[in-house]
Amino acid sequence: MKILITGGAGFIGSEMVRQLAETSHDVHVLDSLTYAGNFASIEHVLKPDHFAEIDIRDSSAISKFFARNQYDSVVNFAAETHVDNSIQNPEIFLETNLIGTFNLLEEARKHNFRFLQISTDEVYGSIREGEFSEEDKLDPSSPYSASKAAAELLLQSYIKTYSVNALGVRCSNNYGHFQNSEKLIPTLIRRMKKGEKLPIYGSGKNVREWIHVSDHARGIQTVLEQGKRGEIYNIGSGSHLSNNDLASEIISMMGLNEKMKSYIADRQGHDFRYSVDSSKIESLGFKRLIDFKDGLRETIDWYAANPRWWDTQSARS
Repeated sequence: MKILITGGAGFIGSEMVRQLAETSHDVHVLDSLTYAGNFASIEHVLKPDHFAEIDIRDSSAISKFFARNQYDSVVNFAAETHVDNSIQNPEIFLETNLIGTFNLLEEARKHNFRFLQISTDEVYGSIREGEFSEEDKLDPSSPYSASKAAAELLLQSYIKTYSVNALGVRCSNNYGHFQNSEKLIPTLIRRMKKGEKLPIYGSGKNVREWIHVSDHARGIQTVLEQGKRGEIYNIGSGSHLSNNDLASEIISMMGLNEKMKSYIADRQGHDFRYSVDSSKIESLGFKRLIDFKDGLRETIDWYAANPRWWDTQSARS
């Protein structure tokens, strides 16, 4: 297939690009290169004329781009993703995550390519026990998750109204190489290396399900190639940790002290626990390959071996 990856210079999108570059697919990337995008993460695997710097919010530029270029499939990673940022500045999340997705769906309607929307488990809201299935209702808590849920509803409307060949995935929390330094695991690693306190929201008991970015990208490729039109697929790992336990795991692996933890005021609208049922995608043959502890050690080692990465990222925490 000739595949376009929007947001392909970002954390998860770039992993998808690197994996697809090892296949027979013809891979192209569109990205606006905001602070969360870094061309250096894909330039070694992407042909120079296979990249376009365009913002998906720009409907005119998007329309002209697709008039000149035809694709079999488009996978939309382009998004604003950091929950804290959405609380402070929700407008850009609606512009990118909803209106940007609308612009791409309009092109899918006109040009008849297969469209895969990358969403998040956060659209379900919080679950105290058990796991969310794809049939559970959407109950987002933050402007970020609300914008992603709205994009999913728009996706479903285009499938039903215009018969667009579209589908989607909802994934749990990702970690691994090339992640922006504003995210939790890179923040903890960076601060430990500097001997700084580790900021942990509230009591630190909030639970997340962690999946390595490489496994996530493999899951997305499985859905792209085998998923059914109109369907949504959860991609989880079964690896659940509280933020306290996650910090302790990294502290232990880096040979440091628990006293580095520092509890701060809780996030507004903070979901307590995320967990998804991945049996639907597993029925397509998808299997995770990376154990959480092995993946976390690899991630810590990668950041240690790539100190320049911090210099190219915003050092927000």
